[in-house]
Amino acid sequence: MVRVSPSWVPALPTIPDDIPISEFMLNELYGRHPLGYSRHPFTCGLSGRTYSFLEVADRVDALARGLAEELGWDPTANTEWDKVIGVYSYNSIDYLTLCWAIHRLAGIASPANIAYSADELTYQLKDSGAKALFTCVPSLPIALQAAAKAGIPKNRIYLLDLPTQFTGKVSVPDGFKTLEQLLNRGDALPKLEKLQWEKGEGARRTAFLCYSSGTSGLPKGVMISHKNVIANTIQITTFESTYRDSLIPPGTQSAFTDIILGLLPQSHIYGLVVLAHAGPYRGDQVIILPKFDFVPYLETIQKFKISALYVVPPIIIAMLRQKAICDKFDLSSVQTVFTGAAPLGAETAAGVQTWHPSWKIRQGYGLTETCTVVCSTTPDDIWLGSSGSLLPGYEARIMSADGVELIGYDEPGELVVRSPSNVIGYLNNEKATKETFEDGWMRTGDEAVFRRAPSGNDHIFIVDRIKELIKVKGMQVAPAELEAHLLTHPDVADCSVIQVPDESAGELPKAYVVKSPAAGPDDAATIRSIQKHIEDHKARHKWLKGGVEFIDVIPKSPSGKILRRVLRDKDKEARRKKGAKI
Repeated sequence: MVRVSPSWVPALPTIPDDIPISEFMLNELYGRHPLGYSRHPFTCGLSGRTYSFLEVADRVDALARGLAEELGWDPTANTEWDKVIGVYSYNSIDYLTLCWAIHRLAGIASPANIAYSADELTYQLKDSGAKALFTCVPSLPIALQAAAKAGIPKNRIYLLDLPTQFTGKVSVPDGFKTLEQLLNRGDALPKLEKLQWEKGEGARRTAFLCYSSGTSGLPKGVMISHKNVIANTIQITTFESTYRDSLIPPGTQSAFTDIILGLLPQSHIYGLVVLAHAGPYRGDQVIILPKFDFVPYLETIQKFKISALYVVPPIIIAMLRQKAICDKFDLSSVQTVFTGAAPLGAETAAGVQTWHPSWKIRQGYGLTETCTVVCSTTPDDIWLGSSGSLLPGYEARIMSADGVELIGYDEPGELVVRSPSNVIGYLNNEKATKETFEDGWMRTGDEAVFRRAPSGNDHIFIVDRIKELIKVKGMQVAPAELEAHLLTHPDVADCSVIQVPDESAGELPKAYVVKSPAAGPDDAATIRSIQKHIEDHKARHKWLKGGVEFIDVIPKSPSGKILRRVLRDKDKEARRKKGAKI
C-alpha cells in the first residue's frame, strides 16, 4: 500500500528542473517570498551583522565573478565535477552566499563537518576532487594539513569571516584571501553569462556533495542535485503553508514570516536545507550562531525574539536539565520547538510541554539521501513521539524483511520512500547506489510503523534503525569505520562497535575488543590506549565514550558478518542487571 500525505496538505506545485539553486533562491519567478518584503535572510546572532535579501543577491553575483577570475572558471564550460569547492567552517552568514556563488558558476559545494579531524577532511577533499577549500581562522590548522595531503595548494585556501565575539581578536594570517576580498574584486568585474540549462539539467547536475556514512564503511559522497534541494524547499513550504496562512491577521495581504534559530551546522543536511533554504525562501530571518554554547544560545533567543527553535534532542535535554538557568532569560517569544536528526522521546517532549505549555513541540524525520524532510508534525497536529505526516510529493511503503509490502497500522518494517527530493546516488559507488535506490524508491534502512493519530491523519513512528549507524547528538557514526581503525591498534585482534544509549547524546559508540597476544596485562591501560587511538584520529563525536569491553570472540554469521545485534542484546542485559534506567 503506497501512502501519501494527508488530504488537507495542498498539492505540490511544479518543481523547476532547468535552473540552479542560486536562481531559484534569488529570483521571484519561482514562488519565493518577494525579496524586497522578506526579512534579512541571515543575521549573525553574536555581532548583529546582517544583509537584506537584495544585498545578498548582489553579494552572490559579485562573489561568483570574483571566484570565476580567481579560479579561472567559466560558468558555461566543463562539468560541475571540474568545479568542486570544499567548505570547512563554522556557521557564517556568508556560508550560503558562498554556496550560491558556486552554483552560479555551475559548480559543486561540498560542505564538511567542522568536527572532522585532518584525516577525515583529507578523505572528503580527495574523494570529492575538490579544487579549492574555504575555511575559517579557528579551523585553519586542520584545513592546512588536510589540503596539503589532498594536493590543494595553499593559494587555493580561502577564509570566511566569523564574528570577533567568537574568534577573539585573531587576525587573518598573511597570504590568505578572504571571501570579502574576492567579493570586492568581483564587484569591479563584468557580469557573467547567465546559465541557460535545458529541461532536466537541474535534476542531473550535482549541486551539493554531502558526506553520509550510509549503512557501513567510510563516508559516502551523496550527490544532491539542484532539483533535489529545490523540491524539498517547495515541499516544506507547501506543507507548512496552511498553518502559516492561518497566522496572517484578517484584512492584511502580507504573508507570515518568522524569526528562526540558525544554530544547527550548515554543513549538515538539516541545517543546510530546512534552515538555510526553506527558511529564507519563505521570507524568514535566520539568526546564525557559529556553534552551540548554552548561555549565548539563550541570550540570542532573548535578544532577537526568536519564535522558532530548530534544534536536536540533546539541546532540548540540556534545557530541561538546566531549567533554572533558562528561566533567567526571556523566552516568551518562542512559539515552536522543532527537533530532528535523531528521535525525541515522548517523555522528554512531555517534559518540555509541562514546563512551557504554550510551546508547540514538533518533530520531523529525514535523511541526507532524501535531501532532508520526509515527514513532519504541524503545530495543529502534534502527537508526541511521532515524526508526523508525509510531505506533499512523497510516497511511502513499509516492507517486511522478506520483501512483502505491509499495509496495516502498527506493522513494523523498513520505510521505503519516493520523492522528487531523492538524491542522484553515491559518488563513485554504484554498488551502494543500487542497494539504496531502485526505480525512484529509496530504502531508508529505518524500521517504521504507520499509526492513525487522534486527528485522523496517518503519522509515521520511527521504531528502530535497521542499518547499523550510530547517531551521536544527531551526527552519524559508522561502526565499520571505527572497527577498521581499531584493527590498526597492536592490542586489537578483532573488534565490533555498537551503539549504547545515552541520556544526553542519544547514543554513544562502544567497542567490544578481542585482545591480541601483544596486549599487556593491565586492562585499564590497554583500554585507555585503545580510546586514545580513536581520539587521536577521529572527530569527538566518534570517540568511544560508550566504553571498551573485552570479549573472547566477536559473534559472526557463517558468512563472516558481525552480528552486532547479539552484542547490543548483551550490553542491554548487562545494563538491566545493573539497574540502569536506559
